[in-house]
Amino acid sequence: MVLLRFKPEVSDTAIAEVLQKVEGLKQSIPGIDYCSSGAYSSPEGFNKGFTHGFLTTFANPEARDRYLPHPDHENVKNALFAIIEDAVAFDFIAD
Repeated sequence: MVLLRFKPEVSDTAIAEVLQKVEGLKQSIPGIDYCSSGAYSSPEGFNKGFTHGFLTTFANPEARDRYLPHPDHENVKNALFAIIEDAVAFDFIAD
């Protein structure tokens, strides 16, 4: 899972476009089982300024390891890095 804080000047359209690219990786990189993204929506307020996030699941840890250096992932990551202030990536293996 990845949490994102976009730069204040980034438009909602630009955010939607880059998150669409994130979700599109499922079509181009084998081993991605699921990917979804969206804006923070909880009334609890524990987001610490992170406004959006995405969750990607993989067939296995090896699929994740192949995804990380994949050129399509690198392109999307660079597009994200150009418009974010901060991010948190948190990988875990579910039972």
